[in-house]
Amino acid sequence: MNTPVDMSRMGKNVVYVKPVAVADLPEEVQAQAEGRETLFAVHNADGRQLALVIDQKLAFALAREHDMVPLTIH
Repeated sequence: MNTPVDMSRMGKNVVYVKPVAVADLPEEVQAQAEGRETLFAVHNADGRQLALVIDQKLAFALAREHDMVPLTIH
């Protein structure tokens, strides 16, 4: 089920983690992806990207290290 969620209502410390296809990123980022097909973006509730990392585990660790609650968005 694909139900829209208003992330801004979930609190300021909530961030969401989503997979990003490397092919959809700017060429300079693609060049740094070291052959990976997917990276993971961390976004705040307003949708602003805070980080782009190599895997979901690192994205969650980074969020928690900064006292944020990570959620997975597909």
